[in-house]
Formats: sequence, C-alpha cells, structure tokens
Amino acid sequence: MSKLDNSNISKHLGKSSEYACFYDASLLVREPRSSNRTHLDLQDDKLPFIGSDTWNGYEVTALSNNGLPFFCVVKFTYPCDSKYIVESKSLKLYFNSFSMTKLGDTRDEVFASIKQMAERDLSELLETTVIVEVYSNLFCIESARTIVNEWNLDEESKLSHITIEDTYTVEGTVFEKYLEDPSLLRVVDSEVPVSRYHSALLRSRCRVTAQPDSGDVFVHIKGKKTVDPISLLEYIVSFRDECHFHEEICEAIYKRLWDLLEPEELNVMCLYARRGGWDICPERASSKKLLHSSLGDASCVHVKMPRQ
Repeated sequence: MSKLDNSNISKHLGKSSEYACFYDASLLVREPRSSNRTHLDLQDDKLPFIGSDTWNGYEVTALSNNGLPFFCVVKFTYPCDSKYIVESKSLKLYFNSFSMTKLGDTRDEVFASIKQMAERDLSELLETTVIVEVYSNLFCIESARTIVNEWNLDEESKLSHITIEDTYTVEGTVFEKYLEDPSLLRVVDSEVPVSRYHSALLRSRCRVTAQPDSGDVFVHIKGKKTVDPISLLEYIVSFRDECHFHEEICEAIYKRLWDLLEPEELNVMCLYARRGGWDICPERASSKKLLHSSLGDASCVHVKMPRQ
C-alpha cells in the first residue's frame, strides 16, 4: 500500500500534547476517507460494501455541578459512506476535555449532556449522522450478560468462525511478508456453503506514529470460490508493519477479497484492542443481513473480545 499524505491529521499525531481538562470541540480533527480509497480503487459514490465504524470509550468522565465525578462508557457509530473519519488522538483529547467540565446536577444529566454535545460535535465534524450512547458501568455489565445469554440460545447469532492459527498446522509455513501483499491470497474451490475465518494475529501500525495496533479479524465468504485459509493467514500477517488506520485496514482486506473472489456474500469485521481507553471496530459487508447485530448499533452495548 502506498504512502499517504498525513498533512490533514498532523495537528496532534506524532506530537506532544497537553491534555485539556475543559470542554473543547476544536480539538477534533477529521480525515477524508478518499485519501486511502483512491489507492484501493474505491469510489465514495460507488462502494462495494455497507457498514459502519464503531468506537467504544471506557474511561470517559465529567463532573456534576457540585464537583462529583461520574465515569461512563461511550459508544458511538457512524456509516462507512461518510466523507470523513475522525482521527483517534484528537477524539481522545476531545473526550478528555470533559473531565473537569460540570455538566449537570445528577448522573443522568451529566450523561445526557455528554451524549448531546458529542453527537452534535461529531456530526458537524464528519458531516454525517453520528449516534452516541452513554452507559454506566453497571448497565454495561448487565447488558453484556444478556447478549451473551442470547448468543448461547441462538446458534445463528454466534461468531461461528474458525480460528485459523489454532485449527490448521501453520508451523511449517514460512511467514516473511510484513507489508500488505494481496498476492499471498490463493483461491480454491469452496467445499462448504459459507467459509467463516477468524484470526487473532491482526496487527497494523498507525499511519503517522507507527505505534502498533492489535486486533481480531473475522471474515465471512459465500460463493463458488474461497481462499485457502493458510494463505488468508499469511495475508493477515502481512499487515504487521503496514501503517494505516483501522478503517483503512478493514477496507483493504474487504476490497482484495471482493476483487479476487467475486463472492455472493462477504463480510470483514476488525475488532481492534483498545489504546488510550478507546477501541475502534470497523465492519464492511456486501449486504445488511451480514452486519453483526449489536456492533454497529449504538443502543447495544458492545461485547468485547478478551484483548479489548
């Protein structure tokens, strides 16, 4: 993948930043999605996928009017057809600016203020509809327990993907490509109606700072052709030193598989581990029915992977 212009996002990234303690929407920075999509031959008005970018923040805090701090979990989502993405460090600085800001007399008033202000600021920044929900820790625990119980009752809603590195013999495979290389993917005839693969070996690096980002990737393929799972693992590993944002990595995997296989159905979901109190979870799918039921829905608490 080619080197990208980072001038739009250099306000905070790669620089020492003093954390603001009082609300400041000017901290937010956006980046056009087109800066990476051009390289992948993706056109904003003719995307081969739908989906969303989901952000989960676990350390958001603000004050009541009498100075009592409240902590909450914030989840927000916005569609993948938006013109812009929000840059992650600017987002963390923005939400930290709530930390010493007094926003109401009660916990509910504080949470409602965070939701209202964040929805307004992010929607204006990204020129799309951003849905923000604010949850207490207790609510998250209870909701996650409910969702897991529903998965246990409903086999179809489980993430029934095969973990490649735990299922197949990979010790004899030589992994030597650590920059994205789609030529590693090998097409094979599909022996099952749907191939579902997972790997916990996804690792990429920040476009600007080169800091590592680790995550889990889930791939759903339906069609006459699929990919050899070992070759898919080689390809996933080839992102190890690739410097791109989470959303760009997800779209690259999707586009390479879409072009190679011409499948009936395709879904790629990347659940990255949190960094700085936030995790980023992009998902791209060929149809709405393939989207994960709770990931892209801000009204549903995200059930985390172990590393998140």
